[in-house]
Amino acid sequence: MQPCPKIWLNGALVSAEAARIDPADRGLLLGDGLFETLRVADGAPRHAARHFARLQEGAELLRLKLPDADELHRALEAVIAAQGLIEGSLRLTVTRGPGPRGVLPPRAPHPTVLVTAAPLAPPAGPAEIVIARGIARDESSPLSRIKSLNYLPFILARIEAEERGAADALLLNQAGLVAESSAATIFLRRRGEWLTPRLEDGALPGIRRAMLLEAGLVREAALPIPWLFEAEALCLGNALSLRPVRSLDGQTVGGETGFAAFAAANRTVGFD
Repeated sequence: MQPCPKIWLNGALVSAEAARIDPADRGLLLGDGLFETLRVADGAPRHAARHFARLQEGAELLRLKLPDADELHRALEAVIAAQGLIEGSLRLTVTRGPGPRGVLPPRAPHPTVLVTAAPLAPPAGPAEIVIARGIARDESSPLSRIKSLNYLPFILARIEAEERGAADALLLNQAGLVAESSAATIFLRRRGEWLTPRLEDGALPGIRRAMLLEAGLVREAALPIPWLFEAEALCLGNALSLRPVRSLDGQTVGGETGFAAFAAANRTVGFD
């Protein structure tokens, strides 16, 4: 029998089976919180400073006080060490903590900080995806810029994808432009250039996305639906993986030749 994994909860390592979240926690009851998913490689969290910066931006929007970055880093390192994790992923979750009934947060909140670890999923092959019909991205909402615990639009999109026999779903925004998939940034190769949706169109400011933009390997653009079907290559990328797209709404799209070159470019900025 394998030992119960260790997790970080509110300042200490505990076994997962012994961990307790307060029943009044607003993250559980209202989705009042944020999260980050980090890749672990060679026993260290990748791009942690960027993840912390994005977390801080979300916290400022939610008026949520975070522990300082050094404390968060110690929590990540403690879980990596306790799990003996060499390759895998970490999930850092911060909620506003427990509060009274109602919508308004407590005046003196005590945030809940949780860090869990998981192995990496095996590399996935080319994906068959669809365009979500039942849910759209609200690009006008400030919540489209942060990784909040309110994940229901993406859950509905992924359920729809599964019901239609696909691996993932792309969400359009209210104007009908491409925003992102249920759990990844969309990258599109058009006329020899790699493009990705703009933040103002509802794209989440992903870490991989930001580093590719800074390196000049990708450019932001408004992406209409026809460009998806005309693309020389399509792929989905997040902090953990980069995956080519084989078909969209049942129609073959893109090609793996363009994807191979893009994957090589990703490695130059620190992503496998």
